[in-house]
Amino acid sequence: MALITTIQPWLLLISEYNVVVDSGRTQTSIDSVDSLPRIRACLFDMDGLLIDSEDLYSIITNEILQKYGRPILPWSIKAQLQGRPQPEAGKIFNDFAQLPISAEQLKEEQSVRQRHYFPQSKPLPGVPTLLSNLVSTQSTDEPVYIALATSSHSANYKLKTDHLTELFSVFSEPNKVLGDDPRIGKGRGKPLPDIYLLALETINIELRNKGKTEIKPEECLVFEDAVPGVEAGRRAGMQVAWCPHPGLLGAFKGREEEVLAGATGSHKDEEKADAEKEAEELQAWRLQGSGTPGKIGDGFGQLYSTLEDFPYEKYGIRIP
Repeated sequence: MALITTIQPWLLLISEYNVVVDSGRTQTSIDSVDSLPRIRACLFDMDGLLIDSEDLYSIITNEILQKYGRPILPWSIKAQLQGRPQPEAGKIFNDFAQLPISAEQLKEEQSVRQRHYFPQSKPLPGVPTLLSNLVSTQSTDEPVYIALATSSHSANYKLKTDHLTELFSVFSEPNKVLGDDPRIGKGRGKPLPDIYLLALETINIELRNKGKTEIKPEECLVFEDAVPGVEAGRRAGMQVAWCPHPGLLGAFKGREEEVLAGATGSHKDEEKADAEKEAEELQAWRLQGSGTPGKIGDGFGQLYSTLEDFPYEKYGIRIP
């Protein structure tokens, strides 16, 4: 079989928006700007951001923990699980839970409860209005494009959203990037930037086909509730709106600015080395990289307690 040599444009962005500075560390080439660019695209996480599925995950997990006499999941641990793909999240949970059952039995008990609870998920406050308002801009001279970027795999995505057809219909199929998307390399989930760069590329494909100006990472606003997701957005060179669960915010009290900069250390260098080695062996044609976090106080990250009454004007978004 011939080796594929095509480099996907969204992968090139991982290195394109980095420069080496005197200290030897890398940082985004746009992290010192006088004013932030107008937002032309909004990229959305799903669990705990658009819908209340993070609360459902907590219910499911705590039911299992209590069944086996284990303490309920504290936010200090849940914070590490949010937004992370398997197997990373599974390892963190298993180290905490120490359940007296096999991985297969745990998976089955989770699946039974997920099939029961996930179809009960509901939109979080402000979400329907926010999405509707953004869609309304697409008939104006300054449209804002939207895409979904969730770590949820296809089966769970279906369980969580089939009853919310109207809400999720605003995302066209090409602009939905799920956690098991084959274009995302193994070991390349959040907090690495790939999923958000890929989501942006799905939009830019449409713009290129229409002969329109492509959108740059710094013209994107990532909506996230999870700390690894915020870091993924920052490593992608994008602006971030962080809207965390109150429990998560409490777990990071005093470290909010670190989170907004993507500088909490969610992505460990040693994890990167293993993940990228395996990715290179499986897909040698792919350009590997992890992007870099932002700077504390650079303005690229903002904290919100709710998505209700979102300040569109702050980002140069005009709602008709």
